[in-house]
Amino acid sequence: MKGLTGRTRISLVALAAVAALAVAAVAQAAGITPPPNIKSAGKIVYCSDITYPPEEYYKKGTTTAIGSDIDIGTAIAKRMGVKAEFDNTGFDGIIAALLSNKCDAVISGMNDTPARAKQVLFVDYLSVGQSLMVKKGNPEHISTMSSLAGKSVSVEVGTTNKDYLDAASKKLSKKIDVVSFPKDTDAANALKTGKVDAYFGDSPVVAYYIQQDPSSFAFGGSPINPIPVGIAISKKNAALKTAVQQAVKAMYADGSMTKLLAKWKMSDFALKGK
Repeated sequence: MKGLTGRTRISLVALAAVAALAVAAVAQAAGITPPPNIKSAGKIVYCSDITYPPEEYYKKGTTTAIGSDIDIGTAIAKRMGVKAEFDNTGFDGIIAALLSNKCDAVISGMNDTPARAKQVLFVDYLSVGQSLMVKKGNPEHISTMSSLAGKSVSVEVGTTNKDYLDAASKKLSKKIDVVSFPKDTDAANALKTGKVDAYFGDSPVVAYYIQQDPSSFAFGGSPINPIPVGIAISKKNAALKTAVQQAVKAMYADGSMTKLLAKWKMSDFALKGK
């Protein structure tokens, strides 16, 4: 194969320079300045459990991460004049990864809870309820937490969904058999293969699974327990929280967040009043 000509090399360098200037221009127009370490690195690294569609998952047959969180994280980075990088991290260890400086922030459909807020700072960007998913036709007649008494339910380990099930189980005459999986996609597949009676997860994730496989899955009742979803940031990095907060606010103000959520059929989960 022939090498690049001098003219072509110069053209490619020029294009790269133009692209870099364009990114910087967006950040300057938005008035958002990232912390010095992120600015000098030219990127923000997010920890993300890339097994949670439609928020973050790998495009089929590739190692390309896609999803609403991927788009949101990328847009936030662009407004700060840097690139976004996503480090696939198991959800049960994702806060520990952040606190050990393996990433700058966590964007992974993470609920902003009082317990987590003791460990990290949050910038909320969605409000998401939780839903039960059952087999098509709902043969076990599952529609509420009380109907889960004596039933088995799959869930991803380390999530507020698991915590909610564990707490609900203690209030029932027959305990819920909560079956945890390291990957959310495995938890959903456990329902499909008949290993459990139901699956419990965030509402947009349940909606995605049903949309992808309507012959296998259906909602079990109505969504419950809406909780804000936030980007987690180390308490030592208040400057990054400020920059991310400014970016999220700007995305809601100019309508870009609305368009992005519509793309992923997640319009119902926008923050109210934004």
